[in-house]
Amino acid sequence: MLEGALAFGFAALGLALALNLWRLLKGPCVANRILALDTMVINAIGLIVLAGIAGGSGTSFEAALLLATVGFVGTVAYAKFMLRGDIIE
Repeated sequence: MLEGALAFGFAALGLALALNLWRLLKGPCVANRILALDTMVINAIGLIVLAGIAGGSGTSFEAALLLATVGFVGTVAYAKFMLRGDIIE
């Protein structure tokens, strides 16, 4: 049962990443591209967690937390750049 759920999760997240990549490349504006990149980070976190569950590794959860932190900081920096045109004041 767990193997089937993991396979479905990997397939769903892989499809989500492919669709996010399409939005990243074809986005009509910069805001859509930033949101696509942020969603790709969230999907990558999901893939890392699924890989940790499949492999039984505890260190992958720490890697997912680090990626979440970096993704959040990157999204905030992009949003600040869009609003003000400068990241560091």
